[in-house]
Amino acid sequence: MKQIRTEILINMPAHKVWEVLTHFEAYPDWNPFMVFLKGKVEEGAKIEVKMVPPGSKGMIFKPKVLKFQQNKEFRWLGHTMFPGLFDGEHIFELVDHQNGTTTLIQRENFRGILVPLLQKSLDKGTKAGFEAMNKKLKQVCESM
Repeated sequence: MKQIRTEILINMPAHKVWEVLTHFEAYPDWNPFMVFLKGKVEEGAKIEVKMVPPGSKGMIFKPKVLKFQQNKEFRWLGHTMFPGLFDGEHIFELVDHQNGTTTLIQRENFRGILVPLLQKSLDKGTKAGFEAMNKKLKQVCESM
């Protein structure tokens, strides 16, 4: 297993960060990493996500939503071609500090036989994509 984990402190309450994070229709306007997220977002549903790590053309995934807990957590599991080849469990967590600030934790757990071969691109491009999205989310939230 391989995990990528990033976090950022946002000067806004968790419910406001959640509003921006889950306003998926606006992703093309501000999100440099997840350029779209389509579908009915509820536990058990399939969605469609296009991720574009810096320096790549991007990939479209059709993951299954595992958890969608308002103001707290959004999690899905996607596969490349078939389960066990390259699986990614993507997680957004919001930690409400009860003082008007929120920490966004964005992480992904990767499993499958291709993970060792893709480790370098995960460490560079994918992590950079997480960080770019986090920074832009912070900027959008704090400019409201």
